Amino acid sequence: AAREENKENLFTNKQASDENKAADSERKVEDYGYGLYPGRARSKYKEGSIGESLFTFKHKCHIMLQFTLDTSPYAKLLLGAMRNSGCTVYKDRHFSCEDCDGTVSGGFDAATSQIVLCQNNIHQQAHMNRVVTHELIHAFDHCRARVDWFSNFRHLACSEIRAANLSGDCSFINEISRFNFGLKEHHQECVRSRALRSILAVRKVSREEAERVVDEVFDSCFNDHAPFGRIPHSKKDAKFAHRDFENRDRYHANL
Repeated sequence: AAREENKENLFTNKQASDENKAADSERKVEDYGYGLYPGRARSKYKEGSIGESLFTFKHKCHIMLQFTLDTSPYAKLLLGAMRNSGCTVYKDRHFSCEDCDGTVSGGFDAATSQIVLCQNNIHQQAHMNRVVTHELIHAFDHCRARVDWFSNFRHLACSEIRAANLSGDCSFINEISRFNFGLKEHHQECVRSRALRSILAVRKVSREEAERVVDEVFDSCFNDHAPFGRIPHSKKDAKFAHRDFENRDRYHANL
């Protein structure tokens, strides 16, 4: 009986091993966008080395990041909301300036709770502001909810819709700079298209499947404005939203 039990245990272990191998093989096929961020696995230059200082944009990236964290009302509100939810963000721990594929500007690595800033693709402060805000919205969603980034396509689509809607990606000025013009529900169409673009960049799915999932969750996720309370169409809107967040407890404190 003992031998039979051992055989069964061996079979169970072998089956688990086979399942793990299959899962690893599947992860290699579906890399969840990690292929766009080669610096996640290796770096050509040792961190802090002279080569890194001379031949990469890392130093400039860190300076622009600090300026964003110090001055952007979008970033200030998101950082405050995350801190209020028990997820304090530390610059050295939760941000990483790296070289990336030429098609992306940033990303949120849910496995490490870290925001990747593509130092070779971000060269203007306004661009850095938008990327940091976009990725902080993903980080905020990761903090406040049990987001299944890798297995639940609807969760990913919802966060991409929120990030496109609330980060300023679809502001009037940015759309004009892209030569995108429209009157009726243009903001919604911009949010939809940019969410689709982000999804297709990091998942090996057909455009039809991505569009279907985005359509399924669009209304509820588009109308979820946390933590802004409104769609911040401009820096002025973001300042008002940040002010409201900072004063959120004042009414109750005066009762």
